Amino acid sequence: MKNQETLTKEAIQLLKNLIETPSFSSEEQQTAVLIEQWFIQNNIPFERENNNIWAYNKSFDKSKPTLLLNSHHDTVRPNQAYTKDPFKAIVEDGKLYGLGSNDAGGCLVSLLATFVHFYAAENLPYNIVIVASAEEESSGKNGLNSVLKHLPELECAIVGEPTLMQLAIAEKGLLVLDVKVKGTPSHAAHQNDDNAIYKTIAVMEWFKNYKFEKISEQLGPVKMTVTQINAGKQHNVVPSECDLVVDIRVNDCYNNTQILETVRANVEAEVNPRSMHLNASSIPEAHGLVQAGIALGRTTYGSPTLSDQSVLSCKSLKLGPGDTLRSHSADEFIYLNEIEEGIDLYIKILGDFLK
Repeated sequence: MKNQETLTKEAIQLLKNLIETPSFSSEEQQTAVLIEQWFIQNNIPFERENNNIWAYNKSFDKSKPTLLLNSHHDTVRPNQAYTKDPFKAIVEDGKLYGLGSNDAGGCLVSLLATFVHFYAAENLPYNIVIVASAEEESSGKNGLNSVLKHLPELECAIVGEPTLMQLAIAEKGLLVLDVKVKGTPSHAAHQNDDNAIYKTIAVMEWFKNYKFEKISEQLGPVKMTVTQINAGKQHNVVPSECDLVVDIRVNDCYNNTQILETVRANVEAEVNPRSMHLNASSIPEAHGLVQAGIALGRTTYGSPTLSDQSVLSCKSLKLGPGDTLRSHSADEFIYLNEIEEGIDLYIKILGDFLK
């Protein structure tokens, strides 16, 4: 078995290769090849569908519960504020620069190294499956959600996202609603008591003022925000409808279906969700994975940002090297020692959990 120092060096080299290989969401074919080569070099059988690659530990046993390790290899597109080449792996002052270095390449290669560490271990109480997934940044249909049907039932998961290796034990879900308020069209010079724009005022006031009763200890309240509005085409015509877009960040006390039902019961409008699968997620603080992290001095918190946790129905923990504040920023980077620490902590947490 490779020692941890060797695994860390190889993981950092893989990350450099990933940075220098463009992998925008739905265009991850070449980084998928790099991940395949990683498994081949470590003599680990793997499976692939579209641009998702997954593998099981050597002594996989269907009678045992299964732990998922997951992170993604797609990236957003670089913004115009970059001063360094986003597709060049540059090391300066202990930082590794490049698109996807922090979100979530550092997490992915750290989990891959951790998986290799445990791959041949015998008599584990859990199976381990690792999925290097695609289309996370776009919440696409061919990402982790498309792979779950091929996997055994999952008891719990670690999702690799930059958390400074602190324990995100809850994550808000996302529900985006298209809301259409209908009225009666007319000439602006005529009296009209069914003006769609005026009717929309009450709808917006409801979204602004309504408070969902249950407040999460980790995530706080459900947050609803009207983010877009559109109505009318010319000054002298009262429009027949007014369209709103509402962004709802859902805590772990509710699922998206419950939120949608409440909205529809309270607003006089057509309400249509863009998707229903991006639910909130959580894991009890008493769970063995969390307790193993706490024993190593890690702290717990609730995360407002979305990840592939949203498509999992099992208990899941978000944990990884890097800082979420660097994600999608210009001149994105991760510290090399964050990757070293990430691999070390992943191995120690799993070592405690799997003993």
